[in-house]
Amino acid sequence: MEFSIPALANKIQTEADAYILLEHMRWGDDLSGQSCPKCGSVRKFYFIKPKGGDGTTRKTNRGTATQRRRWKCADCRHQFSVLTGTIFHGTKVSIRTWLFVIFEMCSSKNGVSAREIERKYGLTPKTAWFMTHRIREAMKREPMAGLLAGTITADETYIGGKPRNKHGGTRPVGPGRSRRPDNKTAVLSLVDRSTGEVRSRVLPTVTGGTLKEAITSEVDVANSTLHTDEHSGYRKLGAEFKAHETVRHSAWEYVRGDVSTNHAEGYFSQLKRSLDGTHHHVSREHLPRYLAEFDYRYSTRDLSDTERMRRVINQTQGRRLRYQGGIA
Repeated sequence: MEFSIPALANKIQTEADAYILLEHMRWGDDLSGQSCPKCGSVRKFYFIKPKGGDGTTRKTNRGTATQRRRWKCADCRHQFSVLTGTIFHGTKVSIRTWLFVIFEMCSSKNGVSAREIERKYGLTPKTAWFMTHRIREAMKREPMAGLLAGTITADETYIGGKPRNKHGGTRPVGPGRSRRPDNKTAVLSLVDRSTGEVRSRVLPTVTGGTLKEAITSEVDVANSTLHTDEHSGYRKLGAEFKAHETVRHSAWEYVRGDVSTNHAEGYFSQLKRSLDGTHHHVSREHLPRYLAEFDYRYSTRDLSDTERMRRVINQTQGRRLRYQGGIA
């Protein structure tokens, strides 16, 4: 079933419905993907049916009503739910709200700001901000993802405001000069031309050393062709690739045959437009999670919104975040 906002609302009219949908998205329609979070068993599990009058509501140890669905492992007798050990672990926000927010973040090309989530779903600013960051954590690439190989486009950009717009002592001093050389944050993006996957990371500086470290950690250098602009930082590294092709932007050359950096620049166009128009400001500290969000949507752009949402939910296990004066 493909979802839209109205279709999703009809599907999860109650909190119990939301738990059932989350179980099917995480564990499969036959729930065969279940595993015990304590002992790892994949054998048999028992559903603990609530004893409430409607068969879906029970009371917690504190006497509050809940529709959370519980399961028990047949091996170690441990009780768990679909939330255990995931980004939802310990949440006080309803699962219906979580599913709506995940769907919006997966289907909105320009992203959704925490302030917008706050207004739409009646949350506090801190809760909305924390929720969106937990979802971005689930959107991160799998830790064991393989290296990119083939034709790889590499390009860098800078995120942040213009120096002349800085306040007080950080304003430019004289023509083209600023007291802070680090007024913008450097970002490198690598685009696999065959699969369309993009991988981005924040760089401390844009030098041959930092570019080499970032690219070699993501790309199978010996079996790949690198397409870049004429930035000097790529020259020495390019010799290690099977081939290194460049376009000379200084000579107004942007495409030569199939050689260009247009794929990366098209990604940067969407990224910057969204950061400026939707989020307005993103700190250097949290920028990597925003990059993970935009990388995920770009890399899965050929999937439907529902399939993109299902994939995020399948990546929620083991990515629990804690809020400790920000995000730890």
